[in-house]
Amino acid sequence: MKIRVYYEDVDIGGIVYHSKYLNFCERARSELFFEKKKSPVYEEYHFVVKELRASYLKPAFFGDLLKVKTKLLQTKGARIKLLQNVYKEEDIVFAMEIELVCMKGLKPSKIPSYFLEAFDR
Repeated sequence: MKIRVYYEDVDIGGIVYHSKYLNFCERARSELFFEKKKSPVYEEYHFVVKELRASYLKPAFFGDLLKVKTKLLQTKGARIKLLQNVYKEEDIVFAMEIELVCMKGLKPSKIPSYFLEAFDR
């Protein structure tokens, strides 16, 4: 997914705020579903973030065109692990490993095939 860096994404020096990378990755995860004509919310099922590890490697700036790539690392029961990299041209500027838990209402639940199809690329 491609994302343009706008004024709202940067500090006074024109550098992307650290938290905005999380937003970019969240949008990219939602787009995985939308590209397959699905919703990231299905009946009572949805995902919540359990854990993430982020690495800020290089700065991105106002006006840059970034690309977010998402790779499925593992699924196990109610959990799914993803690697999301944000690129500026060919350089990785941000990398994140994230673990999500599938919830049915307020309880962890095995991931329905409906969701797994969205991650199948």
